[in-house]
Amino acid sequence: MANREPLLSPVPITELRPTQMTVGYREVAEKRRRWKDYDEEKKRAFLGAHTIPTLLGPKKRHYVIDHHHLSRALHEEGVTDVLVTVVADLHHLDKDAFWTVCDHKSWVHPYDAEGVRQTFKDIPKGIADLKDDPFRSLAGELRRSGGFAKDTTPFSEFLWADFLRRNIKEKRVEDDFSAALEKAMALAKSGDAGYLPGWCGPSKG
Repeated sequence: MANREPLLSPVPITELRPTQMTVGYREVAEKRRRWKDYDEEKKRAFLGAHTIPTLLGPKKRHYVIDHHHLSRALHEEGVTDVLVTVVADLHHLDKDAFWTVCDHKSWVHPYDAEGVRQTFKDIPKGIADLKDDPFRSLAGELRRSGGFAKDTTPFSEFLWADFLRRNIKEKRVEDDFSAALEKAMALAKSGDAGYLPGWCGPSKG
């Protein structure tokens, strides 16, 4: 992997290309709430400290490989530009080769809000076009509540979201998020979740 080199010039959020299809809208809303609490000085410091990791892809477009939720939250808050860190320069590849490399490097997650894999062409062209996956929000809140540990596995919270999707009805997540979180916590500590990254269930003694 190439060394990350932050660009000195900002990139418009509207020009960023996603490498996933969904975000958790509750997660986005939480990041927006935190942003609103910052004064102008803290906002400037935050933007300087939080660069968005990207791949330089075909036509030298920037493809976001992390912080989709933050990018979406900042966009909704009216922030126009962000600093990016180029993780790899793949702009010389054609689009098919680019996505193949992304797939093998776990830099892309082409799964829809139902957890079903789609084609790379189905990935939205802009941050504003990302759809809501309520189970991604539930997974994020579960991690913050201690249900599982933060892990370096790519898209680890989407793996948890898929696990929760198979065990909790979506209506429950939408109608009573607290109850859904309580059930998610119980599931997270069970042996059934033992294969997931960051699992912190009871050890088998």
